[in-house]
Amino acid sequence: MPFRSFATEMLAQEARGLITRLARVRPFALVEPMLMAAAPLPDAQTAIDLYLMRGRKELLHQIEDFLRWLDSVGGQGATPEAAQRKFTFLKLRFNAVITQFDTFGVAISQRSENEFGVWLAGLDVVAADALALEPFFVAPPILCYLDKGIGAAIRRARTRLPGGGASPVALIRIPRERMIGSAIASSLVHEVGHQAAALLDLVPVLRNAIKNLEQPGSAWPYWGRWISEIIADFWSIARIGVGSTLGLMGVVSLPRPFVFRVNEDDPHPMPWIRVMLSAAIGAALYPHPQWRRVAQLWESYYPLAALDPATRRTVDLLRDHIPEFVNFLVNFRPPKLGGLTLTIAMQPALRSPARLTALLESWAKQPQLMYAAAPSLAFAVMGQARLNGKLTPEDESVLLAKLLTYWALKTTLDSSTYCAVDRARSRKRISFQGSFKQFSQSF
Repeated sequence: MPFRSFATEMLAQEARGLITRLARVRPFALVEPMLMAAAPLPDAQTAIDLYLMRGRKELLHQIEDFLRWLDSVGGQGATPEAAQRKFTFLKLRFNAVITQFDTFGVAISQRSENEFGVWLAGLDVVAADALALEPFFVAPPILCYLDKGIGAAIRRARTRLPGGGASPVALIRIPRERMIGSAIASSLVHEVGHQAAALLDLVPVLRNAIKNLEQPGSAWPYWGRWISEIIADFWSIARIGVGSTLGLMGVVSLPRPFVFRVNEDDPHPMPWIRVMLSAAIGAALYPHPQWRRVAQLWESYYPLAALDPATRRTVDLLRDHIPEFVNFLVNFRPPKLGGLTLTIAMQPALRSPARLTALLESWAKQPQLMYAAAPSLAFAVMGQARLNGKLTPEDESVLLAKLLTYWALKTTLDSSTYCAVDRARSRKRISFQGSFKQFSQSF
């Protein structure tokens, strides 16, 4: 072995230390204990582990290259300062790999929590169902986790992770205070809407269209500034109906000064206007008197009478313009939808109040039918039931726990069955649906 100086030998030991610690970072599939039903969906688990393994492999090669360089002519002739500089960049890359591991580790480790782990897996299924919009895009895997606070958030798939690289999954943070009630769907599907908007390039094309409509003193500049949050709300309303607006009211029910505050740097609409806009979008997608009732309820919580003149002028400007803006929104034709409006593509008739009420009555007589429904539809029915006074918070919590558990277990068994059949070189998927009646009766 070539002669090493004291500085070179110390750096070599530090580099070898990185290798030993890197070897301790193992795939989540080998280190996280959890019930099978609580595990992330297979595509999410695989995407995360493969992404992280590629990052570790690349870093390992870089460290090995560094060690070879230390023993090369160039390395032997380099100053300690130059060698240390090269090692420092390796150390930064090592920390980035660990940070990326922890980014997903926080979400995956919660799957070992009693009950909550399985419910999170159920929310993964709800999110995947709410995002699907074939054939317009291929939805990425989704992983949900809980955190403190009152708002949800998303790290969208294919966006930059700390240290570089694109996230292989959509990582959705859900406020723990919303577990477990139907309002959680409002937060969840809103974040799903952000991912859908990115896949369809909705925000830039809508913002450009709005910019062409802007006039001095009009409300259009506000809508353009807030469009990313508005389109996510639109997606949520289209998927879960009035449950989205009711859930939003729960999130933005804040002290009065915050409800009427406009922050120039905040992409979120003024909370008071946001709820009124949500109700107006709902009325456009699903015409029904209930939306006026919801808007009046919100206004009774936060009446306009006591507002200062400047804020009142802003509120009046925005509220008066809501009908024109909603008409623009529901009739807009994004390029990626091939000439369709978002309204037509999302088929809102499937979530009309009349249909949701009819489904509620049908499920009351035959509960097993609820388990066969699409998860986002089930949440839409529960939101409608809450508004209609047909579902108490206590019954809702119990029912949701059963549904989330069922969706998590069904997906786990379906995946296992699919893998077994695939190994036998069969393309025919064995469905778990045939036994859902016996399963639902076991609760």
